[in-house]
Amino acid sequence: MSKAGNAEVSCTPLDELTYVVFDTETTGLYPGQGDEIVQIAAVRIINGKRVHSEVFDTLVNPERPIPANSTKVHGITDDMVQDAPDPPHAIQRFHKFAEGAVLVAHNAPFDMAFLKKHEARANCRFDHPILDTVLLSAVLYGEAESHSLDALAHRLGITIPEEARHTAIGDAIATADALLKIIPALKARQLDTFGAVLSEVRQHRQLLKDLNT
Repeated sequence: MSKAGNAEVSCTPLDELTYVVFDTETTGLYPGQGDEIVQIAAVRIINGKRVHSEVFDTLVNPERPIPANSTKVHGITDDMVQDAPDPPHAIQRFHKFAEGAVLVAHNAPFDMAFLKKHEARANCRFDHPILDTVLLSAVLYGEAESHSLDALAHRLGITIPEEARHTAIGDAIATADALLKIIPALKARQLDTFGAVLSEVRQHRQLLKDLNT
């Protein structure tokens, strides 16, 4: 994003921004060691509301076997992804869906690493502003608390259906619902704009890498 674009987002009230809240499921935890995405899902928030008709959800063929231990977590098998798009094509489609939005994820550095490794092949660049609900949770509740998605959802009174947990779409919806409850809490602390929130988040940078440059 250009400096002018970043400045505009920085000054924009939180509830006037468009957000794309996303999650990935993967073959493992190490994108730099050959692990790949097997599912990407996202929902869109506009004017402080989740737009139920605006959903991105695709399986991804990782072009490598999915380990049994990973399938136990997310339930995705080699057969399920056989005819799915490969990572660059899936990521290119997601990039288009997320155009012009603030990206939001729970533990964003993990998901973004999988997206960024394919930027060249997908012919796109993820230069979006980014919010991480782990860091937003730390701003609101302090670093000593647990900031897992389950803990945050419980704290905010959000129920994640058991069958939806550890699916990309289920976790994306839960993260979006958490964000919609977090934003009023941030505003109550006079953290009204993206820029104000980012300044506060950066005090907790030891928890996670800050992805906004």
